[in-house]
Amino acid sequence: MKLDRVAAHHLLETVVTQAHTLGRPVCVSVTDERGALLAFTRMDGAPIRSVKLSEAKAYSAARLGVSTAAFHARLEREGIPAAYFADPTLTGLPGGAVICSESGATIGAIGISGLAPSEDQEIADAAAAAYSAS
Repeated sequence: MKLDRVAAHHLLETVVTQAHTLGRPVCVSVTDERGALLAFTRMDGAPIRSVKLSEAKAYSAARLGVSTAAFHARLEREGIPAAYFADPTLTGLPGGAVICSESGATIGAIGISGLAPSEDQEIADAAAAAYSAS
């Protein structure tokens, strides 16, 4: 199972639909298993800073194989900055989730930005879980 551009765009549509029900705009990025961008959208009114943040969240989840919330928890638990990982694109800001195949392998990631980090993470986790279960 591989995450392709068609599936990535479907994920974007799913998240945008959910964000519309919340009445708040977001940016959404979907990457492949290596963190390379497959699809992106910015809803009207989403903060400009959220463009790069959503991509960094998806990239980080894909590269690390864990959610950015889990990475954030590790950074806090170990008292280290993300910069120690020698990759300036990594972020511990919650809102990135890993997308897995049926066997549990990382096939991509999704990053959400524009809401509170915990809300971004909740939406990313739900979208990733829904895709992984399909």
